[in-house]
Amino acid sequence: MKTYLPTQFVVERRADRCIQCQVCVRQCSFDANYYDAEDDEVRSRDEKCVGCHRCVTFCPTGALTVRKNPLEYRPNCNWTAETIEDIYKQAESGGMLLTGMGNDKSYPIYWDHLLLNASQVTNPSIDPLREPMELRTYLGRKPDRVEIDPETLSLKTKLTPQVAIEVPVLFSAMSYGAVSLNVHESLARAATEAGTLFNTGEGGLHKKLYKYGNNTIVQVASGRFGVHAEYLNAGRIVEIKIGQGAKPGIGGHLPGEKVSPEVAATRMIPAGTDALSPAPHHDIYSIEDLSQLIYALKEATNYTKPISVKIAAVHNAAAIASGIVRAGADIVAIDGLRGSTGAAPKVIRDNVGIPIELALASVDQRLRQEGIRNQASIIAAGGIRSSADVIKAIALGADAVYIGTAALIALGCHVCQQCHTGKCAWGICTNDAVLSKRINPEIGAERLVNLLRGWSLEIKDMLGGMGVNALESLRGNRLALRGVGLTDTELDILGVRMAGS
Repeated sequence: MKTYLPTQFVVERRADRCIQCQVCVRQCSFDANYYDAEDDEVRSRDEKCVGCHRCVTFCPTGALTVRKNPLEYRPNCNWTAETIEDIYKQAESGGMLLTGMGNDKSYPIYWDHLLLNASQVTNPSIDPLREPMELRTYLGRKPDRVEIDPETLSLKTKLTPQVAIEVPVLFSAMSYGAVSLNVHESLARAATEAGTLFNTGEGGLHKKLYKYGNNTIVQVASGRFGVHAEYLNAGRIVEIKIGQGAKPGIGGHLPGEKVSPEVAATRMIPAGTDALSPAPHHDIYSIEDLSQLIYALKEATNYTKPISVKIAAVHNAAAIASGIVRAGADIVAIDGLRGSTGAAPKVIRDNVGIPIELALASVDQRLRQEGIRNQASIIAAGGIRSSADVIKAIALGADAVYIGTAALIALGCHVCQQCHTGKCAWGICTNDAVLSKRINPEIGAERLVNLLRGWSLEIKDMLGGMGVNALESLRGNRLALRGVGLTDTELDILGVRMAGS
């Protein structure tokens, strides 16, 4: 017996405005809009609508509206509509439910409970329009002390590789295959123009993008997709991916329908096959094993590039980060509960991991207590939405942040959570030859650069309001933060005082 689920969205079409132009038919990749040749009329299939709003945006006469279906189940706080529909789907399919994007549950967003402390009379504010503000950040291991030759005033201390970024925001790991090549090129171009870095994700780097290598983080994941000597040496930083926020403890999954011949060639796998990364790296079962890989990658790149290790935010992230730093990593990247993905089991995305704010505070505090904080940079990720989130993350201890969903939204993403289908109507999470052309790399890069520029101006304004003229002075300075609506335990973990104190 088939259970018919109520439609999630309703497409409303105003007959007095619709001119039967079929733009909505051509724009909808999910076949929610169609042309009925017999009646010479454009119609909609509500059951296929995913709420991406592509048709609404491109309708030339404003005839379309997409609304959440007002049909409701009998009210029940325990058995919600989402819970009931998930059971219906699994009763029919017998498999795991896949989804895209990040956790959308109502867990606390701690950024919204943290406020910045402003300067007033005793500590004058700084006007960023008239005085210089330093946002440049250096990623990499710093020495415990620096020695200068007194005669030549030259640096005697040998520094490990450092990477300068002009804004403390990097583009997070999004693999070629999970997103289109045009998206990857948009990110690469924007990173180069803005003076920051983009991350290849675990899918390798298309040959077309090697010229952006100086602004690229190349990732080595458990599947080793696309990893070879030329790839490692093409990037500025090499990142070992142990885990990610959307699916801690499990491997990656790129559905076969998204593995086009070009994606297959870049990943070095057969076209049309699922790209499944193992849950663990099969050569890493201890910190000592991780250290071997870190130094193997340093050796492979002639000790010219910082090595980063990316982990998901979990309850013992602080202890893990300590081990990672002692294993020789130059950067620790932590991805929180709200980190996004192209495809993940829904139950994992929604129930595994902890918020980045708590993990970040714990990691920074642990490394400081052990006296090794300067031995590695920290990058925070997973739900960074604005310049305010960026500056709060830095005050909690981050050197920089990764953004993924925010970058995709800048490119046009409407967060419809259908990334895993490969049918993205906005041309982002797809390798369909027609759909992927909807992203123009030149325009995409311009929009991303505009986003980073706007955030940079806002960060400078907030720094000025706190009486700080350099990002370095804010890093880990939790006195610059105050909490509201938080318990004593939460304030203690964050290392932040209550507002008013």
